[in-house]
Amino acid sequence: MGLEIKQSLKLSQQLVMTPQLQQAIKLLQLNRLELAETIQQELLENPMLEEAEEMLGEAEASQLEAETSASAERTEASETAYETGGETDAGPASEAREAADGLDEVRLTDEVKEDFDWENYLGEYSSAPAGGEVGGMEDREAPSFEAMLTKSASLKEHLLWQLRMAALNEDQMTIGALIIGNLNEDGYLQVSLDDLAQTAQTDSAAVETVLKVIQQFDPLGVAARDLQECLLIQATELYPGHDLVFDILEQHLGDLERRNYQVIAKRLGVSLDEVADALEVIRKLDPKPGRQVSEEEPQYITPDIYVYKMDNEFVIVLNEDGLPKLRVNSYYKDALSQGASAEAKEYVQSKLRSAVWLIRSIHQRQRTIYKVTESIVGFQREFLEKGIAYLKPLVLRDVAEDVGMHESTISRVTTNKYVHTPQGVFELKFFFNSGINKVEGGAVASEAVKERIRAIIAGEDPAKPLSDQTIGDMLKKENIDIARRTVAKYREMLGILPSSRRRQTLRPRGR
Repeated sequence: MGLEIKQSLKLSQQLVMTPQLQQAIKLLQLNRLELAETIQQELLENPMLEEAEEMLGEAEASQLEAETSASAERTEASETAYETGGETDAGPASEAREAADGLDEVRLTDEVKEDFDWENYLGEYSSAPAGGEVGGMEDREAPSFEAMLTKSASLKEHLLWQLRMAALNEDQMTIGALIIGNLNEDGYLQVSLDDLAQTAQTDSAAVETVLKVIQQFDPLGVAARDLQECLLIQATELYPGHDLVFDILEQHLGDLERRNYQVIAKRLGVSLDEVADALEVIRKLDPKPGRQVSEEEPQYITPDIYVYKMDNEFVIVLNEDGLPKLRVNSYYKDALSQGASAEAKEYVQSKLRSAVWLIRSIHQRQRTIYKVTESIVGFQREFLEKGIAYLKPLVLRDVAEDVGMHESTISRVTTNKYVHTPQGVFELKFFFNSGINKVEGGAVASEAVKERIRAIIAGEDPAKPLSDQTIGDMLKKENIDIARRTVAKYREMLGILPSSRRRQTLRPRGR
């Protein structure tokens, strides 16, 4: 067998994920708040970047915006690389020089006011005493920084505080802390008394004694072992005179869940009116008392895009509040041509490339979000004008083909981003949904079908709730071809009980 050396040419394509491309993809999938945090972090780490928003006058800011936009438009070849993952002919160094040339120096126009009373300012806020003694503290009392911070108490902390206020001995305090530590977020005890007794090295009777004390803590009904015990604790404390309420909770909780009111009335020997009065009391009880004390804070949504209707046209506005205007620091840029050392030049060039690519990526991100939103508005114009009943079926491919991008890019753009429309605030993903075929051809959006199911159930007779099959037949008469199991699936997604548990045979409560 002979050995030989050969030279051959091979042409192939491969996806090159450069650090710059990875950064661009990362920025694309961030929402507005996350982008603002990323920009602030880059401002701290990269000396070549600086915030120009507050330092520029209105005319200078407009000029900088125009110049930055012009610089970004010269990178259309880089957009191709952004979409396909390929490399452009121009290398990172040439791209950095091109962007640096497009970002001209903007002078600082704000000047320090000479008439500012610095002596009074320093005298008021200095930590040194009036006598000028170094290292001293001011005489006046001021709250500490920690005292200005607030934190909502958790259920565990709230109960432990009450436990410390209770008249219990040391062993009972230990058992009480053990019980509180085994409560779930709804306030229910998750372990048996025998397990708690074994852990505390005591008997079950001692554990139950402490448990009865904790069950009287705020919120009332906490530390119950099941739903029945939770409701009975609250009823005993809040409504001690309603014997029928206790009979229903102790003997017919299952019938109450299934809404078998007639069975309850017959077995307890009372009228339906009396059962109705008892149910009014039971509805005031809280089945999840632990949720009343929660350290979870509400998450407020800030729209990334606003869509307004003006003169029969929809206008798209990107929410850029809180996003600083970035520019390249001219001081460090000029250092490249002022005889700096080779090591300094290499460092400045590296940071310059990073700064320019970040600015380009942000511009690219904003343009991409705008184009995708514009396409969605075009597809869902009827929904924006008339409501959810006119929402059309839409998939990522439809928008991708419309704007000339890949489906993965559309998916990143629409993830975790919200748009404010005349119909409300929605996540961009909301507009993409499957379709349900119509009987006479065409399709209707699944979200529109869900809304129609919700409306049908809301208008049904409470004494004779509609079954899933009946709802499906009604939808078919409305030209929507849907199966019974699909109706059941959508009903469960809407959090609506089946017909057997929606039945209300009691008299209507007129108020």
